[in-house]
Amino acid sequence: MAEQKMATALKKYELPPLPYAPDALEPHISKEQLTLHHDKHHQAYVTGANANLEKLEKARQEGAEVDMKALLKELSFNIGGHVLHTLFWPTMAPAGKGGGGKPTGALADRIDREWGSFDRFKAEFTKAAASAEGSGWAALAHDALTDRLMIMQIEKHNVNVYPNFSILMVLDVWEHAYYVDHRNNRAGFIEAFWNVVNWDTVNKRLENL
Repeated sequence: MAEQKMATALKKYELPPLPYAPDALEPHISKEQLTLHHDKHHQAYVTGANANLEKLEKARQEGAEVDMKALLKELSFNIGGHVLHTLFWPTMAPAGKGGGGKPTGALADRIDREWGSFDRFKAEFTKAAASAEGSGWAALAHDALTDRLMIMQIEKHNVNVYPNFSILMVLDVWEHAYYVDHRNNRAGFIEAFWNVVNWDTVNKRLENL
């Protein structure tokens, strides 16, 4: 009984609210697109991760056999989707109100040190996002071992992830991120994204490492 109470008290994943109004990123990302992406797609990963955990907990309590390989693979996928989306929403802000432009401060210095200029970084990140195979992400991350910034091209939510790298900025290039506004035009969505990047948030993540 004690074990059962402990299991039911374990914390579950929750969908975080958007840090701005659903129409705040227009005209670059529409209210309809943002609402569907957050309320439906992100919620699906939260729901999926919690269902996976419940299945694990039930198996522990009842001693039931589960296909551990399949279950942990699905759990990794759903947790990855939740974590990356949770990072994604604050990575953006309304254009002209914190979103868009170029980075400043420590982040700008680090980008110049690694890529030589912001334009070179932007071009490389854009290529990483545009060429992500199937459904995936582009991410700017920090490697503590070398103290360098690096770009990750993530497939799905959990493939090709550099272990233990701190993620500073992410761009979702699954079709669900842009199909309402751009249909299958991923390049158009990536171009729109640069108008709403919240460099203050990315800078703070770097400073808090």
